[in-house]
Amino acid sequence: MTDDLLTIEQHLERILAAVVPTGTITLSLAGAAGLTLTEPVHARVDVPVFDNSGMDGFAVRFADVAHASPDAPVELRVVADLPAGSGDDPAIAAGEAVRIMTGSPVPSAADAIVPFEDTSGGLADSLGAISVRRAPRAAGAHIRRRGEDLRSGDVVLPAGTELGPLQLSAAAAAGVDRVIVARPPRVIVISTGSELVEPGAQLERGQIPESNSTLLAGLVRATGAELMRATCVSDDPDEFRALLASGTDADLVITSGGVSAGAYEVVKQVLGSSDDGAEIVFAKVAMQPGKPQAFGRLSTGALLFGLPGNPVSVAVSFEAFVRPALLAMQGRAQLQRPVIRLPAAASWRTPVGRRQYLPAVIDRSDPARWTVRPATSGGSGSHLAAGLAHAEAYAVVPAETEAVAEGDLVDVMLI
Repeated sequence: MTDDLLTIEQHLERILAAVVPTGTITLSLAGAAGLTLTEPVHARVDVPVFDNSGMDGFAVRFADVAHASPDAPVELRVVADLPAGSGDDPAIAAGEAVRIMTGSPVPSAADAIVPFEDTSGGLADSLGAISVRRAPRAAGAHIRRRGEDLRSGDVVLPAGTELGPLQLSAAAAAGVDRVIVARPPRVIVISTGSELVEPGAQLERGQIPESNSTLLAGLVRATGAELMRATCVSDDPDEFRALLASGTDADLVITSGGVSAGAYEVVKQVLGSSDDGAEIVFAKVAMQPGKPQAFGRLSTGALLFGLPGNPVSVAVSFEAFVRPALLAMQGRAQLQRPVIRLPAAASWRTPVGRRQYLPAVIDRSDPARWTVRPATSGGSGSHLAAGLAHAEAYAVVPAETEAVAEGDLVDVMLI
Protein backbone atom coordinates (compact mmCIF):
# COMPACT_ATOMS: atom_id res chain seq x y z
CA MET A 1 0.00 0.00 0.00
CA THR A 2 1.46 3.33 -1.05
CA ASP A 3 1.76 6.25 1.32
CA ASP A 4 -0.88 8.35 -0.49
CA LEU A 5 -3.62 5.76 -0.01
CA LEU A 6 -5.81 5.86 3.08
CA THR A 7 -7.10 2.64 4.53
CA ILE A 8 -10.87 2.23 4.64
CA GLU A 9 -10.68 2.42 8.43
CA GLN A 10 -8.76 5.72 8.34
CA HIS A 11 -11.27 7.33 5.99
CA LEU A 12 -14.26 6.03 7.96
CA GLU A 13 -12.75 7.21 11.26
CA ARG A 14 -12.47 10.73 9.84
CA ILE A 15 -16.10 10.56 8.70
CA LEU A 16 -17.54 9.29 11.97
CA ALA A 17 -15.59 11.90 13.93
CA ALA A 18 -17.45 14.59 11.96
CA VAL A 19 -20.92 13.15 12.48
CA VAL A 20 -23.34 15.20 14.60
CA PRO A 21 -26.62 13.67 15.88
CA THR A 22 -29.71 15.00 14.15
CA GLY A 23 -31.74 15.50 17.34
CA THR A 24 -34.93 13.80 18.47
CA ILE A 25 -38.64 13.82 17.70
CA THR A 26 -41.60 12.03 19.30
CA LEU A 27 -43.82 10.07 16.93
CA SER A 28 -46.66 7.56 16.91
CA LEU A 29 -45.68 3.97 16.23
CA ALA A 30 -47.00 4.22 12.68
CA GLY A 31 -44.98 7.36 12.04
CA ALA A 32 -41.78 5.89 13.49
CA ALA A 33 -41.50 2.92 11.12
CA GLY A 34 -37.94 2.56 9.86
CA LEU A 35 -36.53 5.14 12.27
CA THR A 36 -34.10 4.75 15.16
CA LEU A 37 -34.87 4.90 18.88
CA THR A 38 -32.91 7.47 20.82
CA GLU A 39 -34.42 6.51 24.17
CA PRO A 40 -35.35 3.02 25.37
CA VAL A 41 -38.96 1.88 25.29
CA HIS A 42 -40.32 0.67 28.65
CA ALA A 43 -43.37 -1.55 28.97
CA ARG A 44 -46.48 0.26 30.22
CA VAL A 45 -48.26 -3.01 31.01
CA ASP A 46 -47.34 -6.58 31.80
CA VAL A 47 -47.00 -8.89 28.79
CA PRO A 48 -49.22 -10.90 28.88
CA VAL A 49 -51.53 -8.45 30.65
CA PHE A 50 -53.27 -11.27 32.57
CA ASP A 51 -53.21 -15.06 32.91
CA ASN A 52 -54.84 -16.30 29.71
CA SER A 53 -55.55 -19.51 27.90
CA GLY A 54 -53.08 -20.77 25.34
CA MET A 55 -55.65 -23.18 23.84
CA ASP A 56 -59.29 -23.44 22.86
CA GLY A 57 -60.79 -25.83 25.42
CA PHE A 58 -61.81 -25.92 29.06
CA ALA A 59 -60.52 -24.23 32.19
CA VAL A 60 -60.44 -26.86 34.95
CA ARG A 61 -59.14 -27.66 38.40
CA PHE A 62 -56.10 -29.86 37.78
CA ALA A 63 -56.92 -32.11 40.74
CA ASP A 64 -60.20 -33.07 39.02
CA VAL A 65 -58.53 -34.33 35.82
CA ALA A 66 -55.05 -35.37 36.93
CA HIS A 67 -55.77 -39.06 36.31
CA ALA A 68 -57.97 -38.82 33.22
CA SER A 69 -57.22 -41.32 30.46
CA PRO A 70 -59.03 -42.94 27.49
CA ASP A 71 -59.77 -45.94 29.72
CA ALA A 72 -60.86 -43.83 32.68
CA PRO A 73 -62.29 -40.52 31.36
CA VAL A 74 -63.38 -37.83 33.80
CA GLU A 75 -66.85 -36.30 33.47
CA LEU A 76 -67.19 -32.55 34.16
CA ARG A 77 -70.10 -30.13 33.99
CA VAL A 78 -69.60 -26.95 31.95
CA VAL A 79 -70.85 -24.00 34.01
CA ALA A 80 -69.77 -20.97 31.93
CA ASP A 81 -68.40 -19.85 28.59
CA LEU A 82 -65.50 -17.39 28.18
CA PRO A 83 -64.86 -15.91 24.71
CA ALA A 84 -61.79 -13.71 24.19
CA GLY A 85 -62.44 -10.24 25.57
CA SER A 86 -64.73 -11.41 28.35
CA GLY A 87 -64.14 -9.89 31.78
CA ASP A 88 -66.04 -12.59 33.66
CA ASP A 89 -64.38 -14.64 36.40
CA PRO A 90 -66.78 -17.56 37.00
CA ALA A 91 -66.41 -19.79 40.05
CA ILE A 92 -65.46 -23.43 39.42
CA ALA A 93 -66.40 -26.06 41.97
CA ALA A 94 -65.20 -29.66 42.10
CA GLY A 95 -66.35 -31.53 39.00
CA GLU A 96 -66.95 -28.37 36.98
CA ALA A 97 -65.29 -26.72 33.98
CA VAL A 98 -65.57 -23.50 31.97
CA ARG A 99 -65.37 -23.45 28.19
CA ILE A 100 -62.61 -21.01 27.24
CA MET A 101 -61.11 -19.66 24.03
CA THR A 102 -57.47 -18.82 23.31
CA GLY A 103 -56.53 -15.49 24.87
CA SER A 104 -59.43 -15.40 27.33
CA PRO A 105 -58.65 -14.63 30.98
CA VAL A 106 -58.27 -17.83 33.02
CA PRO A 107 -60.78 -18.06 35.90
CA SER A 108 -59.16 -17.55 39.29
CA ALA A 109 -60.38 -21.00 40.40
CA ALA A 110 -58.78 -22.84 37.44
CA ASP A 111 -55.19 -24.01 37.28
CA ALA A 112 -55.06 -25.90 33.97
CA ILE A 113 -56.56 -25.90 30.46
CA VAL A 114 -57.81 -29.04 28.74
CA PRO A 115 -57.79 -28.58 24.93
CA PHE A 116 -60.89 -29.58 22.96
CA GLU A 117 -58.95 -32.41 21.32
CA ASP A 118 -58.37 -34.06 24.71
CA THR A 119 -62.11 -34.50 25.26
CA SER A 120 -64.46 -36.97 23.67
CA GLY A 121 -66.84 -34.44 22.10
CA GLY A 122 -64.49 -31.54 21.35
CA LEU A 123 -66.00 -28.24 20.29
CA ALA A 124 -69.11 -29.90 18.90
CA ASP A 125 -70.18 -31.08 22.35
CA SER A 126 -68.78 -28.46 24.70
CA LEU A 127 -71.59 -26.70 26.55
CA GLY A 128 -73.07 -29.50 28.64
CA ALA A 129 -71.23 -32.36 30.23
CA ILE A 130 -67.77 -33.15 28.84
CA SER A 131 -65.60 -36.21 29.06
CA VAL A 132 -61.87 -35.55 29.56
CA ARG A 133 -59.84 -38.40 28.00
CA ARG A 134 -56.30 -37.07 28.48
CA ALA A 135 -54.90 -35.40 31.60
CA PRO A 136 -52.96 -32.14 31.33
CA ARG A 137 -49.23 -32.67 31.80
CA ALA A 138 -49.22 -30.65 35.05
CA ALA A 139 -50.92 -27.83 36.92
CA GLY A 140 -50.55 -24.67 34.85
CA ALA A 141 -50.79 -26.54 31.54
CA HIS A 142 -51.65 -24.26 28.58
CA ILE A 143 -51.87 -21.15 30.79
CA ARG A 144 -49.90 -18.10 29.70
CA ARG A 145 -48.92 -16.37 32.93
CA ARG A 146 -49.18 -12.63 33.44
CA GLY A 147 -45.86 -10.90 32.86
CA GLU A 148 -44.01 -14.03 31.77
CA ASP A 149 -42.67 -12.14 28.72
CA LEU A 150 -42.22 -8.67 30.25
CA ARG A 151 -43.18 -6.84 33.42
CA SER A 152 -44.42 -3.27 33.44
CA GLY A 153 -41.36 -1.00 33.47
CA ASP A 154 -39.06 -3.51 31.78
CA VAL A 155 -37.08 -2.38 28.72
CA VAL A 156 -38.84 -3.55 25.59
CA LEU A 157 -36.38 -2.00 23.11
CA PRO A 158 -33.04 -0.33 23.85
CA ALA A 159 -31.91 2.96 22.38
CA GLY A 160 -30.25 2.55 19.00
CA THR A 161 -32.81 0.03 17.75
CA GLU A 162 -34.20 0.32 14.24
CA LEU A 163 -38.00 0.22 14.42
CA GLY A 164 -39.06 -2.48 11.99
CA PRO A 165 -42.42 -4.30 12.03
CA LEU A 166 -41.40 -6.74 14.78
CA GLN A 167 -40.07 -4.00 17.04
CA LEU A 168 -43.13 -1.79 16.54
CA SER A 169 -45.39 -4.74 17.33
CA ALA A 170 -43.48 -5.43 20.55
CA ALA A 171 -43.87 -1.81 21.64
CA ALA A 172 -47.60 -1.90 20.91
CA ALA A 173 -48.02 -5.16 22.85
CA ALA A 174 -46.38 -3.47 25.83
CA GLY A 175 -48.97 -0.69 25.74
CA VAL A 176 -46.71 1.94 24.16
CA ASP A 177 -48.18 4.26 21.54
CA ARG A 178 -45.43 6.87 21.07
CA VAL A 179 -41.65 6.65 20.87
CA ILE A 180 -38.70 9.06 20.86
CA VAL A 181 -36.63 8.65 17.72
CA ALA A 182 -33.85 10.39 15.86
CA ARG A 183 -34.97 12.96 13.35
CA PRO A 184 -34.26 11.46 9.92
CA PRO A 185 -31.21 13.07 8.31
CA ARG A 186 -32.17 15.27 5.36
CA VAL A 187 -30.23 14.19 2.27
CA ILE A 188 -29.67 15.61 -1.21
CA VAL A 189 -28.34 13.36 -3.99
CA ILE A 190 -26.59 14.91 -7.00
CA SER A 191 -25.33 12.95 -9.98
CA THR A 192 -22.82 14.85 -12.10
CA GLY A 193 -21.83 14.40 -15.73
CA SER A 194 -22.63 16.00 -19.07
CA GLU A 195 -22.96 12.53 -20.59
CA LEU A 196 -25.97 11.67 -18.40
CA VAL A 197 -29.56 11.76 -19.64
CA GLU A 198 -32.86 10.62 -18.14
CA PRO A 199 -33.62 6.90 -18.46
CA GLY A 200 -35.86 6.32 -21.46
CA ALA A 201 -34.55 9.32 -23.38
CA GLN A 202 -33.27 8.91 -26.95
CA LEU A 203 -29.51 8.48 -26.65
CA GLU A 204 -27.10 10.37 -28.83
CA ARG A 205 -23.46 9.45 -29.30
CA GLY A 206 -21.59 9.77 -26.00
CA GLN A 207 -24.69 9.78 -23.81
CA ILE A 208 -25.72 7.17 -21.22
CA PRO A 209 -28.82 6.72 -19.01
CA GLU A 210 -28.37 8.26 -15.57
CA SER A 211 -28.82 5.60 -12.86
CA ASN A 212 -26.82 6.76 -9.85
CA SER A 213 -29.51 9.05 -8.47
CA THR A 214 -31.99 6.16 -8.53
CA LEU A 215 -29.46 3.90 -6.82
CA LEU A 216 -28.55 6.42 -4.14
CA ALA A 217 -32.14 7.48 -3.50
CA GLY A 218 -33.06 3.89 -2.64
CA LEU A 219 -29.97 3.36 -0.49
CA VAL A 220 -30.62 6.61 1.39
CA ARG A 221 -34.25 5.75 2.12
CA ALA A 222 -33.26 2.29 3.35
CA THR A 223 -31.28 3.90 6.19
CA GLY A 224 -34.35 5.75 7.48
CA ALA A 225 -33.08 9.09 6.15
CA GLU A 226 -35.28 11.64 4.38
CA LEU A 227 -34.48 12.11 0.72
CA MET A 228 -35.05 15.80 -0.02
CA ARG A 229 -34.01 15.68 -3.65
CA ALA A 230 -32.28 13.41 -6.17
CA THR A 231 -31.15 15.19 -9.32
CA CYS A 232 -28.54 15.36 -12.04
CA VAL A 233 -26.34 18.21 -13.26
CA SER A 234 -23.88 18.66 -16.09
CA ASP A 235 -20.18 19.33 -15.67
CA ASP A 236 -20.83 23.07 -15.68
CA PRO A 237 -19.33 24.44 -12.41
CA ASP A 238 -21.88 27.25 -12.16
CA GLU A 239 -24.78 24.79 -12.41
CA PHE A 240 -23.24 22.65 -9.69
CA ARG A 241 -22.60 25.68 -7.43
CA ALA A 242 -26.19 26.85 -7.80
CA LEU A 243 -27.53 23.45 -6.86
CA LEU A 244 -25.32 23.26 -3.75
CA ALA A 245 -26.42 26.74 -2.71
CA SER A 246 -30.07 25.70 -2.84
CA GLY A 247 -29.61 22.86 -0.34
CA THR A 248 -29.33 24.91 2.83
CA ASP A 249 -31.64 22.62 4.84
CA ALA A 250 -29.75 19.42 4.10
CA ASP A 251 -27.80 17.53 6.74
CA LEU A 252 -25.87 15.55 4.15
CA VAL A 253 -25.14 15.87 0.43
CA ILE A 254 -24.03 12.96 -1.75
CA THR A 255 -22.51 13.54 -5.16
CA SER A 256 -21.48 10.93 -7.71
CA GLY A 257 -18.83 11.59 -10.31
CA GLY A 258 -16.47 14.51 -10.63
CA VAL A 259 -13.91 13.49 -7.98
CA SER A 260 -11.26 11.71 -10.03
CA ALA A 261 -8.20 12.92 -11.95
CA GLY A 262 -9.82 13.92 -15.23
CA ALA A 263 -10.05 17.34 -16.87
CA TYR A 264 -13.76 17.92 -16.19
CA GLU A 265 -14.19 16.81 -12.59
CA VAL A 266 -16.83 19.32 -11.55
CA VAL A 267 -16.96 18.40 -7.84
CA LYS A 268 -13.21 18.77 -7.53
CA GLN A 269 -13.21 21.99 -9.57
CA VAL A 270 -15.84 23.63 -7.39
CA LEU A 271 -14.93 22.28 -3.96
CA GLY A 272 -11.23 21.50 -4.29
CA SER A 273 -10.30 25.14 -3.76
CA SER A 274 -13.53 26.59 -2.42
CA ASP A 275 -13.42 30.06 -0.88
CA ASP A 276 -16.93 29.96 0.64
CA GLY A 277 -15.98 28.14 3.84
CA ALA A 278 -16.40 24.60 2.62
CA GLU A 279 -13.79 22.18 3.95
CA ILE A 280 -13.60 19.22 1.58
CA VAL A 281 -10.72 16.73 1.39
CA PHE A 282 -10.13 14.71 -1.78
CA ALA A 283 -8.47 11.43 -0.99
CA LYS A 284 -7.51 8.07 -2.43
CA VAL A 285 -8.67 5.05 -0.45
CA ALA A 286 -7.16 1.58 -0.70
CA MET A 287 -10.30 -0.10 -2.01
CA GLN A 288 -11.61 -1.45 -5.30
CA PRO A 289 -13.89 -0.14 -6.60
CA GLY A 290 -14.14 3.33 -5.04
CA LYS A 291 -10.55 4.56 -4.84
CA PRO A 292 -11.24 8.33 -5.33
CA GLN A 293 -13.30 9.80 -2.48
CA ALA A 294 -14.18 13.26 -1.25
CA PHE A 295 -15.47 14.13 2.19
CA GLY A 296 -15.92 17.21 4.31
CA ARG A 297 -18.35 19.87 5.45
CA LEU A 298 -20.00 22.47 3.24
CA SER A 299 -20.37 26.08 4.33
CA THR A 300 -24.04 25.30 5.10
CA GLY A 301 -22.91 22.80 7.74
CA ALA A 302 -23.97 19.76 5.72
CA LEU A 303 -21.59 16.84 5.38
CA LEU A 304 -20.57 16.19 1.80
CA PHE A 305 -19.67 12.79 0.37
CA GLY A 306 -18.15 12.94 -3.09
CA LEU A 307 -18.34 9.43 -4.55
CA PRO A 308 -16.88 8.15 -7.81
CA GLY A 309 -19.17 8.01 -10.84
CA ASN A 310 -19.31 4.38 -11.87
CA PRO A 311 -22.41 2.66 -10.41
CA VAL A 312 -20.65 -0.21 -8.65
CA SER A 313 -18.22 2.29 -7.13
CA VAL A 314 -21.18 4.34 -5.95
CA ALA A 315 -22.88 1.33 -4.34
CA VAL A 316 -19.70 0.12 -2.63
CA SER A 317 -18.71 3.60 -1.45
CA PHE A 318 -22.16 4.13 0.03
CA GLU A 319 -21.92 0.86 1.97
CA ALA A 320 -18.42 1.59 3.22
CA PHE A 321 -18.81 5.24 4.20
CA VAL A 322 -22.19 6.94 3.70
CA ARG A 323 -24.44 4.30 5.26
CA PRO A 324 -22.43 4.15 8.54
CA ALA A 325 -22.50 7.95 8.73
CA LEU A 326 -26.27 8.16 8.21
CA LEU A 327 -26.84 5.47 10.85
CA ALA A 328 -24.45 7.18 13.28
CA MET A 329 -26.33 10.48 12.84
CA GLN A 330 -29.42 8.63 14.06
CA GLY A 331 -27.67 6.89 16.97
CA ARG A 332 -28.04 3.41 15.51
CA ALA A 333 -26.40 0.77 17.72
CA GLN A 334 -25.08 -1.28 14.78
CA LEU A 335 -23.39 0.60 11.95
CA GLN A 336 -22.08 -2.28 9.88
CA ARG A 337 -23.73 -5.00 7.81
CA PRO A 338 -23.54 -8.60 9.03
CA VAL A 339 -20.63 -10.60 7.62
CA ILE A 340 -20.35 -14.37 7.19
CA ARG A 341 -17.54 -16.54 5.79
CA LEU A 342 -18.20 -18.77 2.82
CA PRO A 343 -16.04 -20.78 0.41
CA ALA A 344 -15.65 -19.30 -3.06
CA ALA A 345 -17.46 -21.20 -5.83
CA ALA A 346 -15.07 -19.80 -8.45
CA SER A 347 -11.69 -18.13 -8.71
CA TRP A 348 -11.20 -14.44 -9.48
CA ARG A 349 -8.51 -11.77 -9.57
CA THR A 350 -8.05 -9.14 -6.87
CA PRO A 351 -6.28 -5.75 -7.05
CA VAL A 352 -2.86 -5.52 -5.46
CA GLY A 353 -2.83 -3.39 -2.30
CA ARG A 354 -6.55 -2.58 -2.23
CA ARG A 355 -9.44 -4.21 -0.39
CA GLN A 356 -11.88 -5.59 -2.92
CA TYR A 357 -15.68 -5.38 -2.65
CA LEU A 358 -17.05 -7.75 -5.28
CA PRO A 359 -20.81 -7.85 -5.98
CA ALA A 360 -21.70 -11.45 -5.27
CA VAL A 361 -24.44 -14.05 -5.09
CA ILE A 362 -24.75 -16.88 -2.60
CA ASP A 363 -25.40 -20.41 -3.85
CA ARG A 364 -27.70 -22.16 -1.33
CA SER A 365 -28.45 -25.24 -3.46
CA ASP A 366 -26.49 -27.43 -1.03
CA PRO A 367 -27.88 -26.65 2.46
CA ALA A 368 -24.77 -28.16 4.04
CA ARG A 369 -22.35 -25.99 2.10
CA TRP A 370 -23.28 -22.53 0.89
CA THR A 371 -20.80 -20.90 -1.50
CA VAL A 372 -20.26 -17.42 -2.94
CA ARG A 373 -19.45 -16.34 -6.49
CA PRO A 374 -19.26 -13.10 -8.50
CA ALA A 375 -22.65 -11.67 -9.46
CA THR A 376 -21.54 -11.22 -13.08
CA SER A 377 -19.16 -12.99 -15.41
CA GLY A 378 -17.47 -9.63 -15.94
CA GLY A 379 -15.96 -9.76 -12.44
CA SER A 380 -15.44 -6.60 -10.41
CA GLY A 381 -15.60 -3.87 -13.07
CA SER A 382 -17.01 -0.69 -11.55
CA HIS A 383 -19.01 0.01 -14.72
CA LEU A 384 -21.04 -3.23 -14.58
CA ALA A 385 -24.25 -1.53 -13.46
CA ALA A 386 -26.67 -4.21 -14.63
CA GLY A 387 -24.88 -6.88 -12.61
CA LEU A 388 -25.83 -5.07 -9.40
CA ALA A 389 -29.36 -6.36 -9.92
CA HIS A 390 -28.17 -9.88 -9.11
CA ALA A 391 -25.99 -8.99 -6.12
CA GLU A 392 -27.18 -9.96 -2.64
CA ALA A 393 -23.81 -9.49 -0.96
CA TYR A 394 -20.29 -8.19 -1.39
CA ALA A 395 -17.35 -10.56 -1.22
CA VAL A 396 -14.78 -8.58 0.78
CA VAL A 397 -11.19 -9.59 0.03
CA PRO A 398 -8.27 -8.18 2.06
CA ALA A 399 -5.75 -5.89 0.37
CA GLU A 400 -2.93 -8.35 0.91
CA THR A 401 -4.71 -11.15 -0.97
CA GLU A 402 -3.36 -11.58 -4.51
CA ALA A 403 -6.14 -13.82 -5.84
CA VAL A 404 -9.12 -15.85 -4.69
CA ALA A 405 -9.10 -19.53 -5.61
CA GLU A 406 -12.10 -21.83 -5.71
CA GLY A 407 -12.70 -23.15 -2.19
CA ASP A 408 -10.98 -20.25 -0.40
CA LEU A 409 -12.95 -18.86 2.56
CA VAL A 410 -14.15 -15.32 1.88
CA ASP A 411 -15.80 -12.67 4.05
CA VAL A 412 -19.28 -12.00 2.68
CA MET A 413 -21.12 -8.77 3.60
CA LEU A 414 -24.86 -9.39 3.43
CA ILE A 415 -26.84 -6.55 1.87
